[in-house]
Amino acid sequence: QVQLVESGGGLVQAGGSLRLSCAASGRTIGSYAMGWFRQDPGKDREFVAVISWSGRNTRLAESVKGRFTISRDNAKNTVYLQMNSLKPEDTAVYYCAAVFGAAVPVGKNDYDYWGQGSQVTVST
Repeated sequence: QVQLVESGGGLVQAGGSLRLSCAASGRTIGSYAMGWFRQDPGKDREFVAVISWSGRNTRLAESVKGRFTISRDNAKNTVYLQMNSLKPEDTAVYYCAAVFGAAVPVGKNDYDYWGQGSQVTVST
């Protein structure tokens, strides 16, 4: 089992930055792809970013390209989401997710483990 705990969310003004962290426990995540998703109330959970187990491959949603960066530190068993130039439409609960293997999936149903989520609110 992999336990995931997100942190770093909060309230920020439009144009500001936040860095989310996802700390894993239970197993080392060195063999897991790690993803970030977000969800607004009443909406489906949507893909934001994913990084391969090695860190060499990443994929980002079109809506965050050029603004968000995903990275990982396997020695610390932690994944990060650096969010710059935040917009009000980025407001959501952000979830970290993990799946074993070399693929970098973008579908939420492809992931096996989820964190509890971290609220990000971007004000105008």
